[in-house]
Amino acid sequence: MAVPRNALKKWEKVRAFALGLPGATEEFPWGETVAKVNKKVFVFLGVDDGSYPLGITVKLKDESAHAHALTCPGAEPAGYGLGKSGWVSIPLQPTGAPTAELLCDWVEESYRTIAPKRLTVELDGR
Repeated sequence: MAVPRNALKKWEKVRAFALGLPGATEEFPWGETVAKVNKKVFVFLGVDDGSYPLGITVKLKDESAHAHALTCPGAEPAGYGLGKSGWVSIPLQPTGAPTAELLCDWVEESYRTIAPKRLTVELDGR
């Protein structure tokens, strides 16, 4: 199944943004792409090979951001019990899916929730 070009471009922007955050690394557990800080995942980027619809999963502690994310087409609390901790899965392909800019804001919030204080201080200093 071909990945829609606009969704792939969004995914690539979000991935580049996530990996540009202080101390971020990319890993591939379970055959998926994730971005980690301090050995902890702050964004699940899934797969970009078309085998599964493109989407991201982020941890949103801010109640308004969390509620907003869940209003996106197809968005839902993350599986494996992660939804109870504020993780939200957001598909990138449906009509009305969030912009890359909004997704990057959510990735940054997820990062700030998980990153050690010294790295968030570094981010604020940029």
